Amino acid sequence: MTFSEFKKSISKIEKIELFGEKAHMEMLPKFRTKELREVDVEKANPREAAVLALFYPDKDDITNIVLILRKTYKGVHSAQIGFPGGRVELTDSNLEETAIRETYEEVGVQPENINILKKITKIYIPPSNFWVHPFIGLANHTPNFVRQETEVEQIVEVKLEDFLNESSLIEKTLNTSYAKNVNVPAFFLNEHVVWGATAMMLSEVKMILKSLI
Repeated sequence: MTFSEFKKSISKIEKIELFGEKAHMEMLPKFRTKELREVDVEKANPREAAVLALFYPDKDDITNIVLILRKTYKGVHSAQIGFPGGRVELTDSNLEETAIRETYEEVGVQPENINILKKITKIYIPPSNFWVHPFIGLANHTPNFVRQETEVEQIVEVKLEDFLNESSLIEKTLNTSYAKNVNVPAFFLNEHVVWGATAMMLSEVKMILKSLI
């Protein structure tokens, strides 16, 4: 889909109701169901973070979404695919500013080139104890991506058509830093397996777009 067509379709996004838990459950790993049901989030006192599902035109005016492959490190999200984003800093005036700042820091998209369209359903991530607040946004011009070398291993540019294609949905057996040989629902995008919280948020993004396009 061309970016001009995409922008026209997504212009009604503010009127779309969120799919929330319905979307999240489609990509929720079974081993997490019990964990999420039993956790006392308020008692856990989670930190806040914000991420951005950023759509933009490539050099051929085809709509893409940007993801990142995180560096390998000693942490629960090591070497995983995610959205640009990160924790709230004291200097951030709101969650939207966090998402924009982190996107600039991690992939180099200038804040003035980002247009936030909608905040979608937040999600709690038990292993890292974060409430993550996702946003959908646009960059009207092809970004000159710059990778944050300390945190980002690779910038992953996914065509909208590939993301929305039902063939991108798979199941995969994985070993993680906190679970072994677990079967998870996932997206398979650009040869990367996208699962967990990112897949759950992507599921809601997909449902919203399917209702508009």
